[in-house]
Amino acid sequence: MRPLRFVALGDSLTEGMGDPVGDAWRGWAALLAQGLAPADAPVEFTNLAVSGAQTRDVLERQTPAALALEPDIVSVVIGVNDTLRCTFDIHSVAERLDKVYAAFRAQDAVVMTACLPDPGSMLGLPGALARPLARRQRAVNTVVHALSERHGAMHLHAAEEEWLTDRAMWSADRLHPGEQGHRQLALRFHALLAEQDIARGTAPSAEPEFPVPTRSASLWWLATAGTGWVARRCTDLLPQLLTLAAAELRHRARGTSARLDLSASHAVSSALAALAALSVAEQPDAA
Repeated sequence: MRPLRFVALGDSLTEGMGDPVGDAWRGWAALLAQGLAPADAPVEFTNLAVSGAQTRDVLERQTPAALALEPDIVSVVIGVNDTLRCTFDIHSVAERLDKVYAAFRAQDAVVMTACLPDPGSMLGLPGALARPLARRQRAVNTVVHALSERHGAMHLHAAEEEWLTDRAMWSADRLHPGEQGHRQLALRFHALLAEQDIARGTAPSAEPEFPVPTRSASLWWLATAGTGWVARRCTDLLPQLLTLAAAELRHRARGTSARLDLSASHAVSSALAALAALSVAEQPDAA
């Protein structure tokens, strides 16, 4: 029998950022891979996730590489970086994710997805800056929920859990889990798969192997690698985020903030309706 094949797609979260082991990142996907099969059964794990990846990268680069590996299980956890870009468009995000999920389901792979917390709240940004990002992330999560159900994916609700407020779960940058946070994600994905008798190995341990980084170590990371990481995103996002914040303040002053939420909800509904119509159009005529 060939080994169980697990391929992980996504961005820095799945790459393992925040959970260093030696000179590399480990992360929740690698931890999960260890518990997918009994100790005497081999598992082939391939992590194609890349820091900064967006849904376009997953569709155009990671998915073809993953399909060539013919995985039994594939994780697709993506979307936060889309919300942090001036090119954000929920219609495009929905269309890309629909194609990705469909491609793996066509190969009979088990697809794992997750909704995620919005970056504004995790960073503790002021309300006028945080609300536009929260609105975008809610839109992405709504799309992921709907498409996961449509394609029969194993979906993890990870956007509004108590563990999000536990500082020990998060790394210095406040956007990526630390080791404990990655272990929680691995444990929860393992539980979903075990319920369906897909994961048959021992669940990952919740106990960390390494001590939580000290405050001085966290500050050092932010002053070195973290500075560049933030700067790269601010160059692209900051001008538009300031524009979004200005619009937020204008609507708040006029008492019309609800219009922004309604507009976002309409965009999500429109994107999903367009995909549903396309799916019906592509079905063979039963007559």
